[in-house]
Amino acid sequence: MDPLIKQELADFQPDVPFRSSTSHVHSTWAKTFHSRPELYLQPETITEVQKLIQVARRCRRRIVTVGCGHSPSDLTLTSSWIVNLDKLNAVLDVNKEKNIMTVQAGIRLWKLNEEANARGMTIPNLGSIVDQSFAGAISTGTHGSTLRHGTIADKVLSFKIVLGDGSLQTCSVTTNVELFRAGLLSLGALGIIVEVTYQFCPATNLEWTQTLQPLSHVLDTWDSSLWTSNEFIRVWWLPYLKRCVVWAADKTEAPARPAPWSFYGGSVGFHTYHTLLRISNIFPRILPAIEWFVFGMQYGFKTGNSTNAVESMQYGLLMNCLYSQFVNEWAVPLSKGPEIISRLSAWINHAPFEEHRIPFSSKGLWVHAPIEVRVSDTRKINVRPYLDGTCKTEPTLYLNATLYRPYLQDPPCRARYYEAFEWLMRQYGGHPHWAKNFTDDSARPYLEETFGSELQEWRKVRDESDPDGVFVGAWHRRNVLAEGSRYRCEEVEVKRTKAPDGGKQWVGQISGLLAGDDREVVTTDFQAKERPGTEKGIAGTKVFDKM
Repeated sequence: MDPLIKQELADFQPDVPFRSSTSHVHSTWAKTFHSRPELYLQPETITEVQKLIQVARRCRRRIVTVGCGHSPSDLTLTSSWIVNLDKLNAVLDVNKEKNIMTVQAGIRLWKLNEEANARGMTIPNLGSIVDQSFAGAISTGTHGSTLRHGTIADKVLSFKIVLGDGSLQTCSVTTNVELFRAGLLSLGALGIIVEVTYQFCPATNLEWTQTLQPLSHVLDTWDSSLWTSNEFIRVWWLPYLKRCVVWAADKTEAPARPAPWSFYGGSVGFHTYHTLLRISNIFPRILPAIEWFVFGMQYGFKTGNSTNAVESMQYGLLMNCLYSQFVNEWAVPLSKGPEIISRLSAWINHAPFEEHRIPFSSKGLWVHAPIEVRVSDTRKINVRPYLDGTCKTEPTLYLNATLYRPYLQDPPCRARYYEAFEWLMRQYGGHPHWAKNFTDDSARPYLEETFGSELQEWRKVRDESDPDGVFVGAWHRRNVLAEGSRYRCEEVEVKRTKAPDGGKQWVGQISGLLAGDDREVVTTDFQAKERPGTEKGIAGTKVFDKM
């Protein structure tokens, strides 16, 4: 440990624990990036959080708060300090009558739902996974797929946050509203959220059905029944087959009923698709055939095939994300969905320029399936986060162009596919999901234009909350901060190099301080890692049973 830090710890609140280690290697869940933090800290109390922030500021260190590292971008990378809140995960207060709980913000979503279900409640809206910390899900705009709900953060009633000077602030819909709006989608740049009071709903089961439909049916019913016939709807679009798997669910009092067993729905399908994707990195032209075979084996080769089940809502909204992947998701107006999908479909299928009008060639380019199609409606929320990229005047459509990294190898189509995809999203005023893989080389001017005064207000609150830039890194500077002088504790990127597993090793430094450790990062086997709660079905139904 740096002698300066040792001296500071000896002089400043020596009775408050400073729980740190120096040998941690941080990797994103998808193994797209790796970094070696100087210190890895796991505080167990708010007082410990306050101390470590004050020590970091005094010693000119940057802090990154990390949960499961599910963001595949470089947002969570640092050569400075990582703070993990896994040990700040207690339930603090419960109001069963109103379905409200107050919890420490480091609790993982799967654990939060277990605690809620034990008290007859559940999270009213979930995305595809529950590995994230509660604070992380709130701070990045995590969402599910339903027109009856917005983002996960919409049900936050209040939270407590420790700011860059170590002070503890409470904010809510009615108190400290500017900080509340900035903190609800903070991107980790304001402070550390330590407590959250949240509005749950009564625990129940979900009855879901997934049906293989032609893309034409999805587009024909887009404005009538597709998104309104059930509480939860999501679509997986198979671009070369021009078909979609439509998943629809409603709450029910019916008893649990598992999905029909399929030999292909377990490890057979998992490893088959994985291997075929790896081969397609060498021979991309086989991807349409892979799509036909893999999804035909799982969902049937004829349209109209369907399966259904009844699951606890705690698990029913979840799915297995399969393999390491890049995810590039944008929010656009729902009403523009048929037009956007039709243009993207024409481009992916190499139609004439007149049909797609996308000024990038798709010749020789082949992409992965499925493309995820989801929705939300945030028009009725009481307080909108400053950096909320959803639509204000109509429901929001999310399009997620997923590209797998089979056996941790990048697909050859990524750069050109994402260039065209993002160009199209911008034509409709789209906003990227902050925690995913949007191309950010030229993002800031576009985001400054589209967010306008909201981004300026967020910057103002950020500067007031953390004037020394204890929570500011290279990702923030590229995407959401204005040009100008560096903050005292701001971390800049020094270099990124290829890692042994195909990802990138990231090295940063604080201005005027020594660069981070250049030692090679050796990562563990991605596929061998057992994810929390798998034995209890936390990942949803088994692998391919539900896409």
